[in-house]
Amino acid sequence: MSKFSRRRLITTGLAAAAGASGIGVAARLARRHGLIPPDAGGFYGPGEALTYAAQRLLGRHSMAREFSRSQISTNPFANEVDGLGDEFKRLQAGNFVEWKMTVDGMAASPTTFSLAEIKSFPTSSHITMIGCEEGWTYIAEWTGVRLSNILDRVGALPQVRYVVYRSFQPDWWESIDMSDGLHPQTLIATGMNGADLPVPFGGPLRLRVPRQLGYKNVKYITRLTLTDSLKSFGKGTGGAASDAGYAWYAGI
Repeated sequence: MSKFSRRRLITTGLAAAAGASGIGVAARLARRHGLIPPDAGGFYGPGEALTYAAQRLLGRHSMAREFSRSQISTNPFANEVDGLGDEFKRLQAGNFVEWKMTVDGMAASPTTFSLAEIKSFPTSSHITMIGCEEGWTYIAEWTGVRLSNILDRVGALPQVRYVVYRSFQPDWWESIDMSDGLHPQTLIATGMNGADLPVPFGGPLRLRVPRQLGYKNVKYITRLTLTDSLKSFGKGTGGAASDAGYAWYAGI
C-alpha cells in the first residue's frame, strides 16, 4: 500500500471513529499508529490524541501563513516575564558574548554553542504571526537558524522523537516532536524586524515555532535535549504549560 493510501485510510478511520463511536475509539486508533501526544493520559487526553493525530496525518508538511513586510505590526506586544536576575543582566551588559546554548541527549556530538557560533550558521527568515491563547497576536519578521541545521550539526540520532528546550528561567521549558523540529519554519531566532532579537521578545535566543501557539515559543533558550521519551521530564506531559493543564500540542 502506498504512503498516501495508508495515510488516507488511517485518517478516514480516525474521522469515522470519532463520528460513529466516540472520541475514545478515535484515540485508540491513533495509539495504534503511534500518534499519541505525551499529555494523552488526562481528562482531555482522547481529544488531545485525536487533534494531534489528525494534524500530523493531514498537515505534517503544512506551512504557517507568511505575510508581506507591509503587514508587520507597528507596536508588537511583548508579554511580561518575571525578573531575569543579576546573572542575566551581566550577560546582557556584555552583549551576550558569554551566552551559551547546549545541545545534549541523543546526539552523536553533543555541543555547547556560543551566540556567535549560532549566528555563524546559514540564516533563514519569515514574516509570521505569533498568537497567544489569551487572545493577542502580532506579525513580525523573525530571523535565525533553522533548528534542523542545529540537529544536523550535532548528529541527532535516528530514534529521537522530541526536542526538549529550556529557558534561562529554569522552570520555563517545552518540547516539540521531530515533525516541528525539522520543519523549515522552526527557528532558533536571533533577530526580529531587521535587528537583534530584543530582550522583551526573547533575546538573545528564542525558539520560534510558527505552527504553534505563543507558549510553545519559549524565550531565552539555553539548552536543547534530544530524547525518545518525555516521561522523565517534569510530570511527563511534555512541557511546563502542559504540566499546568494546557495542551502539549498547540497547533494553529
